[in-house]
Amino acid sequence: MVVIDDTTARQQLIGAADRLFYASGVQAVGMDTVRSEAGVSLKRIYALFPSKDDLITAVLRHRTEVWNAGIAATAAGAADPRGRILAIFDFLDGWFREPDFRGCAFINVYGELGPSSPNAAAAVRQQKQAFADYVAELVGTAGLPAELAPQLVLLAEGAQTAAAILGTADPAGQAKAAAITLLNAASPA
Repeated sequence: MVVIDDTTARQQLIGAADRLFYASGVQAVGMDTVRSEAGVSLKRIYALFPSKDDLITAVLRHRTEVWNAGIAATAAGAADPRGRILAIFDFLDGWFREPDFRGCAFINVYGELGPSSPNAAAAVRQQKQAFADYVAELVGTAGLPAELAPQLVLLAEGAQTAAAILGTADPAGQAKAAAITLLNAASPA
């Protein structure tokens, strides 16, 4: 039997739990299923994550890192601030086309657990606020009115929900078209 260090075990657990929770929901997946998928003993799991709630929160933090990296990588190819704003919707379009796309993991977890898991709810709120702050920064850099930022955030959030429910990537393009309309209306002539 191969002995793995805590860092590797944590990564394996978070990766396995992320896949399982995203595919089936956090309430439908027991810790024994996570143990089997990760190849880590239950004793070790509970040493690293004293509760399932702690594991859910770690998965959400991991998802935040993945989201931030994906948005940043897509925005890096944009030539100007307006292009970086629109890159958000290009990122969404690519994500919506992934075969395992099941909507926003943060919205899904909040929908399942709501306030019954204060730690998970806080992690969801932190991610949503960080995204709103990122968009606000892009809008400010572009010299556009601050009130445009929450409107763009709502387009992105709504596109995620619509794409998951409708099972199509179309909402990304529709939200991008609406964002272009908003940008054009807010831009100085």
